[in-house]
Amino acid sequence: MPLTILRVQKEPFDSAVETAPLLAGRSDIGALVSFTGLCRDEGGALSALEIEHYPGMAEEEIGRVVDEAYTRWPLEGVLVIHRCGIIAPGEPIVLVATACRHRTEAFAAAEFLMDYLKTRAPFWKKQHGEVKQKDATSGDWVAAKVQDDAAAEKWRG
Repeated sequence: MPLTILRVQKEPFDSAVETAPLLAGRSDIGALVSFTGLCRDEGGALSALEIEHYPGMAEEEIGRVVDEAYTRWPLEGVLVIHRCGIIAPGEPIVLVATACRHRTEAFAAAEFLMDYLKTRAPFWKKQHGEVKQKDATSGDWVAAKVQDDAAAEKWRG
């Protein structure tokens, strides 16, 4: 029975600790692929990234795409952790891990999940400038990037 771990949380995470349950007691898994997305400081111009979501809705939508990943690849486990709230440069934003018998499927599934998270997951991102804004309404909202949409397009069909 595949193991799915899916959370949206404010707290930072340790990828080694979080992925350990995917392998616990398993000797049939040949590949664990993980990706950790980190907050960049954009050359010193960014003091923080703020991520908002609708609790429940984001988890449900991510779960739908995790289910789709299970139909596409013979996965033995999937982990998706996405942070919300204020995130400082250098801190982790997202962790995606896929466990599978073979690496090709594990890499493809992890890439599929990340392309989805970048383009269609219901999160809203706001960049805060060099001087951290005290007003929650300040900062600049971040639009989706064309190259992210192009990367996600390959999974349609």
